[in-house]
Amino acid sequence: MDPANTKILIVEDDDFLRSLAVTKLQKEGFTVLTSANGEEGLESAKLNKPDVVLLDLLLPGIDGFEVLERIRKDSEIGKTRVIIFSNLGEEEDIKRGKGLGANDYLVKASFTLDELVDKIKGI
Repeated sequence: MDPANTKILIVEDDDFLRSLAVTKLQKEGFTVLTSANGEEGLESAKLNKPDVVLLDLLLPGIDGFEVLERIRKDSEIGKTRVIIFSNLGEEEDIKRGKGLGANDYLVKASFTLDELVDKIKGI
């Protein structure tokens, strides 16, 4: 995936982590949009039609699972690539996320921002 032509939406409620990810992805040449909760994330996905959504699961309002489910049911954005990036690392959560249509599932504690960039480029 060519960063110069790729728009990424980060849906993450942790201000610090969100700003770190934005800085790293922008340095790599990606266009980055952000949302701090599930409703905003869903609205932004519909409005901006990003190439990739980097989605946390534990969000205020509607959670990431619900956001993913709604994205997949929407005819305009249903094919958007979604990478779950969450602290929820239990096998049950991973199965649920992938079952709802996530393209990948990364546990925050197990991945560096460099590895995250590599995943996005490889998707």
